[in-house]
Amino acid sequence: MKILIVGSGGREHALAWRLARSLRVSQMWVAGGNSGTAGLATNVAISPENVPEVVTLAREISADLVVVGPEQPLVEGLVDCLAEAGIPAFGPSRSAARIEASKSFARQVMRDAGVPGPEYRVFHEQSAAVDFLTKHASPVVIKADGLAAGKGVALCPGPEEAVLAVKGCMEDRIFGSAGDSVVVEEWLHGPEVSVFTFSDGENLSAPVAACDYKQVDDGDQGPNTGGMGSFAPPPFWDQVLADEITRTILRPTVERMAELGCPYRGILYAGIMLTDDGPRVLEFNCRFGDPETQVIMPLLESDPVDAMLASIEGNLSHTEVRWGQKPHVGVVLVSGGYPGAYETGKEISGLDSDCGRVGGRELETNSLVFHAGTANASDGDGTRVVTSGGRVLTVVGRGDTIEGARATAYRRVEAIGFENAKYRSDIGDLAVGSRGRI
Repeated sequence: MKILIVGSGGREHALAWRLARSLRVSQMWVAGGNSGTAGLATNVAISPENVPEVVTLAREISADLVVVGPEQPLVEGLVDCLAEAGIPAFGPSRSAARIEASKSFARQVMRDAGVPGPEYRVFHEQSAAVDFLTKHASPVVIKADGLAAGKGVALCPGPEEAVLAVKGCMEDRIFGSAGDSVVVEEWLHGPEVSVFTFSDGENLSAPVAACDYKQVDDGDQGPNTGGMGSFAPPPFWDQVLADEITRTILRPTVERMAELGCPYRGILYAGIMLTDDGPRVLEFNCRFGDPETQVIMPLLESDPVDAMLASIEGNLSHTEVRWGQKPHVGVVLVSGGYPGAYETGKEISGLDSDCGRVGGRELETNSLVFHAGTANASDGDGTRVVTSGGRVLTVVGRGDTIEGARATAYRRVEAIGFENAKYRSDIGDLAVGSRGRI
């Protein structure tokens, strides 16, 4: 089969790495891509968000399957356009992708389906939100209603912080049109977990879980980022919890989406908090997570092509999706200054065990290196790999325990370098953070 992957990040490199191991795949292209995907597929220099160009490329290469990584092209209707062109695409339709594109829509779906979540209010006017918050003493979470690259969330312990967060969204427009409306939610407490399931609009696969780290500094300090690391599976994840989340959250949501006329086909990602009162949904996303994909793709024991096609064709009830249990820990290396201003073009050393390249030797046994913000730069001395973004690499270690996987990951991290590189030193430390990572 000919596969086209859409996207340029670590998630897409991890997807390419796993798809390359499928016996059903003969050729791969990546719309966007990075230095890592270049070792597995043909990168094509078009924006993943340019829907017409992606459709044209899929036609030109006679793609048998398009795998969409990021949320933006899904929200813009890429899957719908590919379907009109007769090309199978893994990912939800534009109408189903609203479950991530609009937090207020997602909350309404959950309310109608009886899915547990925090109490919430939606505001379209800044003055109304400020009036509510000045009279509301309890801690709240302020969310930009639209897409904000995983950064449009503010934890506000008091009214002053909440009012400033609303002002940032609605007046200062730090998240652009995503902050035209805001959602004010009850501040929940407990461990957080990201849960992923394949869906064909009616049936669901066995779910898999990971934990991620959003804040830039050790100890869950500093501003939110797109993700600084992750691990899977969590020690608290077991069949009882998986069944409860499927019964109370995943299945009712998919059933309600079908009732609304926008059946959900693709990967459904639920961000869940395990409170004293049981699992509660923080948010839904319409795609694989990043950096969670980098630690769950190595766990996928069944063929990803089978699972993706079954999701598209409605055959998940006849397709087994199996996940391994060997612990994986992923540490993200970022450019200095991220998530603020940062420089690019810094040469990366220590990549002679680029695990994206089939047959390449590994410097650290049981480690993988997934590229995100990287590019190939050529000069008189040959080709070098340089930084090209904020999040640069995800280094993944695997082991018999989380502690062992963590040690492997950090040994590999220490062999890699680029100017002003930064990473958290506590990824996979189960005692870190207010989330109560058990």
